[in-house]
Amino acid sequence: MLNAGKPIVIDVPLVRDLIARQYPQWADMPIELVEPGGWDNRTFRLGETMSVRLPSSAAYAAQVEKEHRWLPALAPHLPLPIPQPLAQGAPDTRYPWPWSVYRWLEGRPASDGGVSDLIEFAHALAAFLAALYRIEVTPDAPRPGVHNFHRGGDLRIYDGETRSALATLRERIDTGAAEEIWTAALASCWQGAPVWVHGDVAAGNLLVEHGKLCAVIDFGSSAVGDPACDLVVAWTFFSGESRKAFRTALPLDEATWRRARGWALWKALITVSGHDKNQREAAKSWQVIDAILDER
Repeated sequence: MLNAGKPIVIDVPLVRDLIARQYPQWADMPIELVEPGGWDNRTFRLGETMSVRLPSSAAYAAQVEKEHRWLPALAPHLPLPIPQPLAQGAPDTRYPWPWSVYRWLEGRPASDGGVSDLIEFAHALAAFLAALYRIEVTPDAPRPGVHNFHRGGDLRIYDGETRSALATLRERIDTGAAEEIWTAALASCWQGAPVWVHGDVAAGNLLVEHGKLCAVIDFGSSAVGDPACDLVVAWTFFSGESRKAFRTALPLDEATWRRARGWALWKALITVSGHDKNQREAAKSWQVIDAILDER
């Protein structure tokens, strides 16, 4: 039995043990931790052609089954590769949640640099998202909720958290301007039919090869709903002309872009105020807040 009071160490020995127990045909393959490591999951390379992905806590465990169910359905309609599930691991005596084996995707995260032309990259990402939004939504598609931290859902669910963060930061930023942006974001909701959303379009989930966008990974926060959450990358990765190019290439109404700005502001505020435990992103979040306030 797992010791409930002891943190789970997700490392190469654990992955090797899980593979040996559940997929012995792969037991002799080399296993290597993939860096930089993710926050929601830990990823390991298995041999030359596969990867192993393990949720880092119970909060992310429900995403495993969702990806296995829906990624094969989405992939044929998209212009770039996305993760291809090969096997779903079961909870074990050493690890309490489901986990996954995927086909390995080449490329490095855009967060590592290596993008040769940001405007071209913006167009490629916009084309990918536009294709995602065109995919038919079936009645059994996942709706926003706890499983994906409400991405694609109503931004109002984070109103209290955002206003608490603003109160904490009242001596450090122009809270009046921030509150105005936040209020504008909450003033509308998606009027169209629900569309598939990725839910976490961040530089770390965009793979680059030869300077170009080559794949999009980590659909754990996906659902069907409002695409505004996917547009946060306009402030977290793009700037100036590349931000303008991204927005022009993905024409959505002004209200959707206001909600997108709200999503970006919420995440940045809770990070710098300490409401979000992922403090590794604090410095970047200050830049996002400055970019959003400068647009006002």
